[in-house]
Amino acid sequence: MVVIVMIGYGFKLTRFNSIDKKHFNMSDLSGRVQIAMAEQPAIASDKKIYDQVIGVDARPLIIEKYLEKYHSPLLPYADLIFNLSQTYGFEYYWIVAIAQQESNLCKKAPENSFNCWGYGIHQAGTLKFDNYEIALKSFAEYLKREYFDKGYNTAELIMEKYCPNSSGSWAYGVNQFIEEMESGNF
Repeated sequence: MVVIVMIGYGFKLTRFNSIDKKHFNMSDLSGRVQIAMAEQPAIASDKKIYDQVIGVDARPLIIEKYLEKYHSPLLPYADLIFNLSQTYGFEYYWIVAIAQQESNLCKKAPENSFNCWGYGIHQAGTLKFDNYEIALKSFAEYLKREYFDKGYNTAELIMEKYCPNSSGSWAYGVNQFIEEMESGNF
């Protein structure tokens, strides 16, 4: 069996000789792994190659492992978080990084609000949701509409509108959490 692992913009070719077909479960926290497998037939003279191409996107796994490490109640929604980021066209880490900065990944959110982002929480009241799924969908749409669509596409720019009274610590924290997820150092 030949296994080709492509990481980032380069690739590494690794050959595995095996009598039995094996299943390889490979992942990389960079989110840039592609695996191509081609099994050679048992008879060496037969030049046919049976191939199977498997694309692996590690970003959903990064979200899951990050939420798991910090014991977040958002863990069951890791796939939804990723899918919402794809649906709305922004990076996978924003929803999680902002939740980490605002509520320690929902562990310090207003009671029974399911609001982990400080979104709609102000002197006039607290925006509450019936569950995390509704909260996630609402926040993702809001983030795209009010920030990314208007050019606020860095933690520093988002901070200017999201929490303008911050001395920079909000953006610093969000960037730190993004870096943790991107590097796998968590």
